[in-house]
Amino acid sequence: MPPTEPAPQTALDALLTTLDLEPLEDNLFRGPRGIEGWQRVFGGQVLGQALVAAARTVDAGRELHSLHGYFLLAGDPSRPIIYDVERIRDGGSFTTRRVKGIQHGRAIFSMSSSFHKLEEGFEHQAEMPAVPPPEELPNPKDIISNLIDALPAAMRSYWSRERPIDMRVADLSRYLTRDKKSPVQHIWIRANGRLPDDPVVHQAVLAYASDFTLLDTALIAHGKLLFDADVQLASLDHGIWFHRPARADEWLLYVQDSPSAFGARGFCRGSIFSRDGVLVASVVQEGLMRQRTSAFVPN
Repeated sequence: MPPTEPAPQTALDALLTTLDLEPLEDNLFRGPRGIEGWQRVFGGQVLGQALVAAARTVDAGRELHSLHGYFLLAGDPSRPIIYDVERIRDGGSFTTRRVKGIQHGRAIFSMSSSFHKLEEGFEHQAEMPAVPPPEELPNPKDIISNLIDALPAAMRSYWSRERPIDMRVADLSRYLTRDKKSPVQHIWIRANGRLPDDPVVHQAVLAYASDFTLLDTALIAHGKLLFDADVQLASLDHGIWFHRPARADEWLLYVQDSPSAFGARGFCRGSIFSRDGVLVASVVQEGLMRQRTSAFVPN
């Protein structure tokens, strides 16, 4: 019999490969290159890789409960990223790590992270808003087939290509009009396939997905879109609090809002709920949010 051809690699396979870091030395890891053809490394990739690097220096029985990262320089997508982990503290209940992402001899990313052993305690949470379930919302193929003539060219390209994260947008109207609206959006997200059972993988994939649409929320108040040529967006920092365990390959509702934009910076918040209404994570992000002009010269 002829040899069996290997199955083609999916976008999710490529993401998992990107998140599987190569150990170089104690506390030193190399992250594979990300998606080819991008002008800079996607921030979610750096978050996910740095999370994995930190977790690989922490003893079993402690899970990541928070991280806060700063994007210092645009990453070069043609080169791998070296992650240098500093073991700040190993305490009785908490473990603290600091991670530095390095390219071309310079730090492009810095992250602090904290791990905690599971303890019993008080419990309460915010209520999940009422949103149509993902099955009642259009998938990317539906969006392309039904709205292709109404979507901007850049949006058609975005929704046409395979991605590692499946997304179902509750309200597509902001892509079809330039009206200024309240900067709020609800998006169902999940990995585009089954993930391994490793909790670190699920947290890394969730961190990756959390960067896709959050800063874009701030543009809703101004009738702008992520791909507009007269807008410059770039993540400055990104914080995540993992409240409860969750699977990133099951539907999660990402509730996003932007309470402020000022001084060329937009601030956005996100709450991530499991399908049954459990608050599993909270996210904050501030990003550069410039309006380009003919005289604009980027720093």
